Amino acid sequence: DSGVATKGVLEQLKEQLSEVSDICFFLLAASTIVEVVDAHQGFKVITNLITTKSKKALFWVIGFLTFFLSAILNNLTVTIVMVSLLRKLVPNDDDRRLFGAMVVVAANAGGVWTPIGDVTTTMLWINNNLSTVPTVTELFLPSVVCLVGSLAFLVNQVEEDSSLEESTLPEPSTLAPRGKLVFWAGIASLLAVPVFSELTGLPPYVAMLTGLGAMWTLTDLIHFGEEGEAEMKVPAALSKLDTSGILFFLGILMSIGVLDRSGLLKDLAVFLNENLPSQDIIATVIGIASALIDNVPLVAATMGMYDIADYGTDDKLWQLIALCAGTGGSILIIGSASGVALMGLEKVDFLWYAKKVS
Repeated sequence: DSGVATKGVLEQLKEQLSEVSDICFFLLAASTIVEVVDAHQGFKVITNLITTKSKKALFWVIGFLTFFLSAILNNLTVTIVMVSLLRKLVPNDDDRRLFGAMVVVAANAGGVWTPIGDVTTTMLWINNNLSTVPTVTELFLPSVVCLVGSLAFLVNQVEEDSSLEESTLPEPSTLAPRGKLVFWAGIASLLAVPVFSELTGLPPYVAMLTGLGAMWTLTDLIHFGEEGEAEMKVPAALSKLDTSGILFFLGILMSIGVLDRSGLLKDLAVFLNENLPSQDIIATVIGIASALIDNVPLVAATMGMYDIADYGTDDKLWQLIALCAGTGGSILIIGSASGVALMGLEKVDFLWYAKKVS
């Protein structure tokens, strides 16, 4: 009222900035690990396995690869890895944008059906709204349907031509032992994140920064005393990162935080509860809302609306919310961490995504 920030507002600002910084540092560290692996040509391990020259076949292969990877890695990391891979496989910029959009859809669908794949499922799992085995068995099929339905629609926009045949995609070749070592060390660093977080109780960004520290040490040891190998090390990878994309991400999440802290999200959740007749419709509306509003506060508000005493562990309501909030983020490019990462990495336009993919 006085026009000066109160102590409560300053506390909320600190809390929100710390939450958003977690994600930004996570993104920074994950992108750097991927960049270091790329500098050592580590992705040859995967590109050597992909030999198709048909763009539509490649579209399906990348889609399913992303889907299963995002079930064990988080969807943000998978998006960064797959976009790096697409830069090697798909030479045409317009094609790569469409492939990138498909990666966002596939990553969000794949993250839903395991407790460690997507932040919303993880939240519900940690809060005992969901347990591991029923989540995997009952959400796997709906997630696959979401993936296949979306890919079947998007693949029609892929125009077959000879660009893959004419591209300078290297022939399958053997990878130097050092490249293999860096590739497997990088994958191990990414895979260890949920395990490290679970064992230590520390937030995921600390695990990812620890992985980056290990990669930094490894690459410095490998190239110790070598001149002209500076581009293979972590400082060179850090200099290549899209810092403006990460700051954009910070801005979007802080803006969403304002809606959350001001109580508007909670008001919306209560309004839905009072005015919509069925849980199915409420879960669907939450899914659509998660395209605009970060799904973390949305799911947190939903968990506050419905008591676990009334809706027990693995109730249909919690499974629906996990599915809808996880996949609903794909509707708009700003609706999920994967989408925002793609925006930064491939300069995908908001309106282009809305017209072609939403």
